[in-house]
Amino acid sequence: MKHLSLLLLLCLLSFSQSNAADKLTTINIIETSDVHGNLFPYDFINRRPGKGSLARVATYLRQQRKKHADNGIYIDNGDLLQGQPSIYYYNFIDTVSRHLAAAALNFMKCDVGNIGNHGIETGHAVYDRWIKDCHFPVLGANIIDRQTGKPYLKPYEIIERDGVKIAVLGMITPAIPCWLPEVLWQGLYFEDMEECARRWVKTITDSEHPDLIIGLFHAGQDGTVLGEYKENPTLSIAQNIPGFDVIFFGHDHRRECRKVTNCRGDSVLLINPMNNAHWVSSVTISIKKNNGKLVSKTIEGHLEDIDNYDPDAEYLEAFSRQYNAIDSFVSRRIGSIDSTIKSSEAFYGPSAFIDLLHQLQLHISGADISFCAPLSPDAVINKGDILVADMFNLYKYENLLYVMSLTGREIKDYLEMSYSLWTRQISSPGDNFLLLRENTANDNSDTPQFLNPSFNFDSAAGILYTVDVTKPKGEKISIISMADGTPFSMDKAYKCAINSYRGNGGGDLLTKGAGIPKEQLSQRVLSSTERDLRYYLMEYIIKHGNLHPAPLNHWRFIGR
Repeated sequence: MKHLSLLLLLCLLSFSQSNAADKLTTINIIETSDVHGNLFPYDFINRRPGKGSLARVATYLRQQRKKHADNGIYIDNGDLLQGQPSIYYYNFIDTVSRHLAAAALNFMKCDVGNIGNHGIETGHAVYDRWIKDCHFPVLGANIIDRQTGKPYLKPYEIIERDGVKIAVLGMITPAIPCWLPEVLWQGLYFEDMEECARRWVKTITDSEHPDLIIGLFHAGQDGTVLGEYKENPTLSIAQNIPGFDVIFFGHDHRRECRKVTNCRGDSVLLINPMNNAHWVSSVTISIKKNNGKLVSKTIEGHLEDIDNYDPDAEYLEAFSRQYNAIDSFVSRRIGSIDSTIKSSEAFYGPSAFIDLLHQLQLHISGADISFCAPLSPDAVINKGDILVADMFNLYKYENLLYVMSLTGREIKDYLEMSYSLWTRQISSPGDNFLLLRENTANDNSDTPQFLNPSFNFDSAAGILYTVDVTKPKGEKISIISMADGTPFSMDKAYKCAINSYRGNGGGDLLTKGAGIPKEQLSQRVLSSTERDLRYYLMEYIIKHGNLHPAPLNHWRFIGR
């Protein structure tokens, strides 16, 4: 009996010592993604107070760090380098100062960064400078240097918090060549994310033995495939490649917070805070270890509404000089316009807004024909002075301007696809001819809810044509002549002004529409601007002073 009591005592002592050795650590990880230059609580394009912004995120971070002490982690998931004049100014105007996008993340003590497709869109000079200015590693496991065959950026980062070892693997959507000219990513290629993840998870597991593996993916989850590229493989990776505990993702501007089960039966949290720093991902991880060995882990995430927070006063003070420089830049008058123009008018026929862009593109390029779409569906430039800020409404992205050689047949087929994305076949006059999402057919707002993105609704200038909305897809377009009345030939090659996104295959109008193989597109480029199209538009307006926009009426809808 005495021996039994002694044995029971020893067991209880052993159990007590085991419990005493258990250590619980709670870690909080916050993610921003697709901030798109929204660094201040002010919209420099429309010149009014704005929501979201890193200034508000800084307030939330400060609160969470008080709560979690040294066990907080902040990560940014890319697409920071394009979207607002604040970023454009430090990308292309002030190229000497520390890049504001780096300085802001440094101030916020960012632990790990990623780069997005719109970061690559700025070109080597900009993103290489930004990466150098960052005081934290910017990841890119699947961005490969052609010369060395190795990652151009650090593939992963190890972060330790209170004895917990966390590996963060960063990747970018490989579909960059579908949108951007090679001059912007020269010397690089983008590996398939699933192949890359499978290899690096094994390497990390075998060499680092982490307690957690985190994915930081600038790619969506819906499995979109563009030609040979899997643009949005996040969900597939989570399900098919064991090892990830959490995948922070972005790119598609869609809020998400859910758990999925991978092929081993383990749970993986997927979380995406959408865009423009209106929301952040907040993930809390509780790790229990015993004598250094993992016992258990629980992972919970939620999306935090940043619009509910006031901007951080210290952040605003730290960057007041930069704010004033940007405000001075966007407030500069460059010309005037004698009537208000709206991009939304382009959905219903020729518009002064889009035809102004057509005229500018034809003038800048010397091309025969111009293609252009409403990049922002609700952009407005008001009558009166034109400021630098207005140029970001007139033209949203930092695209180059190409001149490409297209045959008359290819031009027609290109337009057939464009208008098939934009309009439906109607059976009688008065029917709604716009191709809208379900339950929005009677929506009479300025910005109807289209089934497809309006930035692929290209019209043309330089030719006269009609669009018959009573005809089926592929039979809507009838080209009458060139705009000057000379004949238009299906067999002749024409010089066409077109932005670099489209010229590289973006939106598929040149590939699926005109039928030009993706690999042959570069052979069709006759010339390219050295700088972004917005720069040349600005130069044109400065030179000509006053604009008198009016529809060119080079095309019209019939059968309505």
